[in-house]
Amino acid sequence: MRRLAQWARKFGLARAICLLLLIGLVWLRAKDPFPVEEVRLRTFDYFQRIRPRDADKRPVVILDIDEASLKELGQWPWPRTQVADLISRLSQMGAVAIGFDVVFAEPDRLSPGKIVDLLRDIDAETREKLSKLPSNDDVLADAFRRTRVVVGRSAVGEATTAPDQEATLQTGFATIGGDAKPYLYNFPGMLRNVPVLEAASAGRGFFTIVPERDGIVRRVPIVMVAEDTLVPSLTLEMLRVVTQSGAILIRTNQAGVLSVGFPRFEIPTDRNGRLWVHFSPSDRSRYISAADLLHGRVPPEKVKGKLVLVGTSAVGLLDQKTTPVDQEIPGVEIHAQILESVLTKEVLSYPNWALGAEVIATVWIGIAIILALPALGAVATFILGGGVLAGLVGAAWYWFLNHDILIDTTFPLGTAAFLYFALVFVNYLREQQQRQWIRSAFGLFLSPVMVGELTRSPDKLKLGGEQRRMTILFSDVRGFTTISEYYKDDPQQLTSLMNRYLTPMTNAITEHKGYVDKYIGDAIMAFWNAPLDDPEQELNACEASLEMLARLKLLNEAFEREAQESGGRYLPFRIGIGINTGLCVAGNMGSDFKFNYSVLGDSVNLASRLEGRSKDYRLPIILGANTAIAAKEKFATLEIDLITVKGKTEPEAVFTVLGRGDVLESAEFREISDFNARMLTSFRKQDWDGALAAIEICRKVGSSFGLDGLYNVYVERIAEFRQHPPPADWDGVFAYETK
Repeated sequence: MRRLAQWARKFGLARAICLLLLIGLVWLRAKDPFPVEEVRLRTFDYFQRIRPRDADKRPVVILDIDEASLKELGQWPWPRTQVADLISRLSQMGAVAIGFDVVFAEPDRLSPGKIVDLLRDIDAETREKLSKLPSNDDVLADAFRRTRVVVGRSAVGEATTAPDQEATLQTGFATIGGDAKPYLYNFPGMLRNVPVLEAASAGRGFFTIVPERDGIVRRVPIVMVAEDTLVPSLTLEMLRVVTQSGAILIRTNQAGVLSVGFPRFEIPTDRNGRLWVHFSPSDRSRYISAADLLHGRVPPEKVKGKLVLVGTSAVGLLDQKTTPVDQEIPGVEIHAQILESVLTKEVLSYPNWALGAEVIATVWIGIAIILALPALGAVATFILGGGVLAGLVGAAWYWFLNHDILIDTTFPLGTAAFLYFALVFVNYLREQQQRQWIRSAFGLFLSPVMVGELTRSPDKLKLGGEQRRMTILFSDVRGFTTISEYYKDDPQQLTSLMNRYLTPMTNAITEHKGYVDKYIGDAIMAFWNAPLDDPEQELNACEASLEMLARLKLLNEAFEREAQESGGRYLPFRIGIGINTGLCVAGNMGSDFKFNYSVLGDSVNLASRLEGRSKDYRLPIILGANTAIAAKEKFATLEIDLITVKGKTEPEAVFTVLGRGDVLESAEFREISDFNARMLTSFRKQDWDGALAAIEICRKVGSSFGLDGLYNVYVERIAEFRQHPPPADWDGVFAYETK
């Protein structure tokens, strides 16, 4: 568990979140909701608009029931005899096969047997002659038999019942790989032609086109299920009839349909048996007007050796579609373009393996971004992103251009972009939280300048316990019990008084790069060189301590004036300060529920002990040896004793600080420093008379430094030692048994 936690911390929260997002995105691609599919389809549309199919080969023509033909020949539907004339004319001109993008679902109402009932004042002989004439449907069926005609059928949303002869008219199917029906478009019913036409035709196929959800035709089913029976599309059936093939072969796998075809043709499809149409721009040269054909205005070479589709471009007949390359195109031309692309072997495909390739690309790119991006700079990120973009788009374009294979780049690229912005966003949030945490955690205890530096460079803040050399300061109010007793009946006033005291003391510390750790009643704990490095920590601590005394003096003067004005009692504040430098551990200290940034270590304890000893030496400031040695070139430091504090056996030389550089350079300080050293030497040699003589000189030459209390301590010790001499081997160390 510990290793796992360490790995998780090393891996990073942002990476972990993005890894979960990557898993979710891969799951989303597998589900393929409409927005994901829509983006992919629009990308494929764009490919076709950039490079549509080159339609220089035209194996298909369209016999168009256009507006001009309707104007010249009358409204649709025309008499079936007229349609038979069109079939005969096409056959005479050498059409290979004819397919109908229309359905003749009802008997022709203009047949002689039908029209006779509509005529009035007709004699019996004429009525009998008309009744004996063949129906228009029979005439058209006879025209069907003389050439290869594939009639069209249409899917309907309601269940229908197959006629008795349907079994003999069904196209045969064979399947390799498993049942294809679960993957195919399934229609409950179908709209057929009148039986005589169905029986006379060479084939029967669905001309139903199912647009995408956005209304654009991209894929057309070429094999479907209707009335629980496999049925071919009009184009597939025309190809089967032309190639004189038997059954249509469907190849499947666990992902769905792979291809549909027969010996001379294998057409790749999507998993639902749909063909991706490789469109070329709509072109009127594909069309022959039906009126022009009937009236002999079409040259034979326009039709000879070609497949013919009969359909309409007339707007009033409502067969207009939208494709990736055309805003509006007759539905019959879509069938023509399917035949063209199949016959010229320019069929688009989106193979079943493409999904696996896209998911693998998505996963690899996502993992690369998650692992590498946080460690890269802006330039490297830009280069990496540009390389990924160019590589994916280039690969997709290559497969489309050279192999007619559609590969989706939008999802891998979209995933990469999403993960990139997620990483940026998560890191931004973490940075904002980190900055907010730094401001809230350190804003009250560091100067605004240092807090600003931390928020700009949070890497300088190493949490969790870091060993470093630090300088610790403790301060305490002397005689605070007396002050608190005076305000025992007015605790609110005592609180106000303490706030007035703590504010300038805190400011003195923070303005000199110190960190205020905590307030313990009237006591203050602060330290230097954490959380930010401070190469002048000892100097800043000494400067802060002198500034604290200066500000305390001003505060006492204010208290005195207020006491005089109010007639109250003046209670001056006096403080003791202990400062020590040494190795500590800095970091978050506390429990799982409450913690703060603090320090631990023996050097901290010694600083606390030195603050307590300041009242024994009757001095406001006591320094440990490490602090004094580091500050002696800038501050007037004076050794005052060699001691051991409670809990320690190693002796520590302790010092006080009398002033800044101006005091250090003064003749008076040099003189007091010299005689103070003589006094300590004599004292440690048990030369009591010599020590007392040196003290008298020190009192005279150092009268302005306020050291009388210190020398009184030594006078008292000497008197005690005269009565109770220390051992002969005494090393001059004074041991304190209390804190």
